Amino acid sequence: MKCPTGIAAAIVAVGLVAWGGDGALAKSHGDPGDALEEQAIAPGLTMPQMDPVRGRDLFASKGCVVCHAINGVGGEDAPALDADTMPVPMNPFEFAAKMWRGAEAMVYLQREELGEPIVLDGAELADIIAFVHDAEAQRRFSDADIPSGIRNLMHHMEEDDEHHEDDDDREEAHD
Repeated sequence: MKCPTGIAAAIVAVGLVAWGGDGALAKSHGDPGDALEEQAIAPGLTMPQMDPVRGRDLFASKGCVVCHAINGVGGEDAPALDADTMPVPMNPFEFAAKMWRGAEAMVYLQREELGEPIVLDGAELADIIAFVHDAEAQRRFSDADIPSGIRNLMHHMEEDDEHHEDDDDREEAHD
């Protein structure tokens, strides 16, 4: 099975940051509406900027927060992604590899919880990886960062979980 080009590019790009990048190649995004700026690092290869602030916004708006928590904010169906639990120095290839190993389960859960899989391009994945590994950006993450549609979905899921627990309790009482 072929790896989608966007994912492959993101893995190569974030891996190059871990291998030789010190942030010196990163350029400013400028206006958030502008296309992502990239820096050529070798013939045929570019490096996307890894922006933890944009990653924080994407973590919430794309729905990662439905299953993953940061600073206790978010779901409990998948591992928490607090920066203080991440290896230092971080290797973005390892992070992407863990996502890849869990992709089948993640896509299944995303369809169950969100109705469809989360779609990320390479720049978005790079930004989310930057956020997951940036303690300062994570300190600023709160419930207020979660868009109302995602927050409502999370609240609805909590209610469903409570109803299932009540049903389980009733079944145990009858046994």
